[in-house]
Amino acid sequence: MSVVKSIELLLPKDAIYLAGSSVKGQVVLTLNSTLVNPVVKVELVGRGYVEWKEETGASRDYSRDVICNNKADYVHKTKTFPVKDNWLSAGSHIFDFHFNLPPRLPSTFSSRTGHVSYFIQASCMGREHVLAKRRMYLLVQGTSDGHQESPAQNPLLVEAERKVSYNCCSQGTISLQIQMEKNSFVPGEKVAFTTEINNQTSKCIKTVVVALYGHVQYEGFTPKAERRLRVDSSELLRQEANTPIAPFATTKIVGAFNLPLLLSVSGGARDGGIMTTHYELVGTVHLPWSLSSVKVTVPIIITSAPRDSSSCQLPEAGVVPESPERQN
Repeated sequence: MSVVKSIELLLPKDAIYLAGSSVKGQVVLTLNSTLVNPVVKVELVGRGYVEWKEETGASRDYSRDVICNNKADYVHKTKTFPVKDNWLSAGSHIFDFHFNLPPRLPSTFSSRTGHVSYFIQASCMGREHVLAKRRMYLLVQGTSDGHQESPAQNPLLVEAERKVSYNCCSQGTISLQIQMEKNSFVPGEKVAFTTEINNQTSKCIKTVVVALYGHVQYEGFTPKAERRLRVDSSELLRQEANTPIAPFATTKIVGAFNLPLLLSVSGGARDGGIMTTHYELVGTVHLPWSLSSVKVTVPIIITSAPRDSSSCQLPEAGVVPESPERQN
């Protein structure tokens, strides 16, 4: 029977930690029998990694895939707990710990191309052998440093107009406008917008779609140390207005949605040089009867103020679960 019965981590449940705040918790070590000369420690680790394949030599008679990757280490702190008289009796033992997160960290992030992750890991060793360990992942919200590549605009109005042809020889114009009080937001905030559609055709418009997109640019290197860039885009939020817009009429539609509580901040040199993130609010009017569409794009800036307290931040359902790693 193993000396160690279990090792557990106790942390605030469903928590998002702001960069620069404090992570407080406990390690609970339960022993089946006395353990002599134990080493009980806890670690805070944060790192990022990106990887993808690219085809090279496509314009020649041959081609091959090359792997591009990159990594970054954001934080690694260790606390070893003092053990009185260098032995622990059978039963449960509780060790308190806290770590201060660095003030400049990227947000927790995951995609098929890359990830940024943070975790707390507790372990117990005896005679240079790992007897047990336990890992729990953290959700960390990055903060902004005040520098913005695209300055915020308050208020903001973007408009696009398109001439369309339909019914062989008929023509008309459709204009699409999105108006916002501001275009700079923090995670969890409500994004409100007003969409105005001016339909100067004899056709009815049935659907207007407004969606928030995130564009992530990854930076990697080939085995020959050649720098490569890759951009992935994803739809984060979507709202459809199925309000028929009559011919030769103007309609206003008021919409809003709440941002996720955890988001990468806009820009991103703070991501250790492996990725940068940009956001756009895109309004689209699809015109199936003319095989075209009208689209407007509004730049969105995601910021996050530096911490103003030493505690963990907003609760969120579905915190990243713990991943047990135990060796006996």
